[in-house]
Amino acid sequence: MEQQKWLDEALYEYGRKDYYPFHMPGHKREFCPGTLKNPYLVDITEIDGFDNLHHAEGILLEAQQRAASLYGARETWYLVNGSTSGILAAVSACTSRGGEILMARNCHKAVYHAAYLRGLTTHYLFPEAEKSVGLNGGISPEAVREMLERYPGTEAVLITSPTYDGVVSDVKRIAKIAHAFHVPLIVDEAHGAHFPFSEYFPESALACGADVVIHSLHKTLPSLTQTALLHRNSERVSEEKLRRFLGIYQSSSPSYLFMAGMDACVRLIREKGKELFAGYTERLKTCRGRLAALKNLHLVSKDEILGRGFVYDLDESKILISTADAEMDGAKLHEILLERYHLQMEMAASQYVIALTSVMDTEDGFGRLEQALLDIDRETERTEAARDEFCTYISGEVCTSIAEAVEGDQEEIDLSDSEGRISSEYAYLYPPGIPFLVPGERISKDVLRQICIWKEQGLDIQGLNDYTLKKIHVLKDV
Repeated sequence: MEQQKWLDEALYEYGRKDYYPFHMPGHKREFCPGTLKNPYLVDITEIDGFDNLHHAEGILLEAQQRAASLYGARETWYLVNGSTSGILAAVSACTSRGGEILMARNCHKAVYHAAYLRGLTTHYLFPEAEKSVGLNGGISPEAVREMLERYPGTEAVLITSPTYDGVVSDVKRIAKIAHAFHVPLIVDEAHGAHFPFSEYFPESALACGADVVIHSLHKTLPSLTQTALLHRNSERVSEEKLRRFLGIYQSSSPSYLFMAGMDACVRLIREKGKELFAGYTERLKTCRGRLAALKNLHLVSKDEILGRGFVYDLDESKILISTADAEMDGAKLHEILLERYHLQMEMAASQYVIALTSVMDTEDGFGRLEQALLDIDRETERTEAARDEFCTYISGEVCTSIAEAVEGDQEEIDLSDSEGRISSEYAYLYPPGIPFLVPGERISKDVLRQICIWKEQGLDIQGLNDYTLKKIHVLKDV
């Protein structure tokens, strides 16, 4: 019998090895306040003197006010169920049951889940394709205007900026357009919690006039996994509704360890942020400067894609290495970096890998990444093969609402025979968790073709009930 592996022991063993984390969480296993070194010592419930997150009047209210002050928000709430809970609450607070939402098609699956739970009709904004690298580009402000004119019943606009790849849309213009139609703008800025703390990074959605902004502290700042913030930035969104839905979507027993970690993160940035970010951005610039020497692999930079595909800005804290002109794909590069160099990347896609960096990344860590990529580049041949121009989403024809597709009369069929049928399931690469197939969409030949390509590349396709990816649930008799 195979010996059982206990999670705590496996994690402890892994933590003692030399694998370097170019992935979230942003503390990079480097930041641990002395006050939190023994998590069991501070793991409490709502005892006297420690307030209640869902009715904050004391120490937790003060902590959230400090976070709001740091980010310049009107009001900020701690999220202990990650950005997912903030997205669910924001969408629910800004829409009525059975209402309409205008959302970017490359949103995280949590946005689709919110639309399902509220029974919303979804109208989609499609990001432009940045085909040279194979990225989703930005959202066109004019497309937002056109869609709001076409669908006057829209109650909220929601975009993801930055995307998982670091692409930033023109949030300021989009906010002005949404407000001209008396509609609030929700921005999933989960990957941009670090934006306000250095001019090297794009401008925060809060400064650009978004009404609700969600930040994942744990993605790019020194905070524990599952910690995030929801900011209310205007009176267009009801404080009372946000509080109500946060009480529904968050645990009634929030972790004090998580909340203490968030407060410690805020304190660190308030007290030492200027110094820390100055050093971080210098290390990052040095790394990017050295990786610019790559010949067959390619470091994606702001200069080359700015203005193309409605890319308004690019977060260069994400080191995105393209394999579009190399003899290997993203999955193979990811494998080599992990197995030969013990560098764990954040994500592999068809034509690129992403190294996610943070203020806690060390000079040694950056050096290991530089050396590994330069070594691999020297060993790699250039190819003139046609680029795969598919980006990270494929649009299907929308035939019914998400709720109707999920809850309707279904049957399970072979995925290979599903072309033309209406899906009752999601399918997405994880990470980043952006669905390329959504319940209610007609399954296209392109979707089926891309699933085959990703399976061959060994990428992680999730969402279908059948983990073998041979079956799919579709609406019956449709």
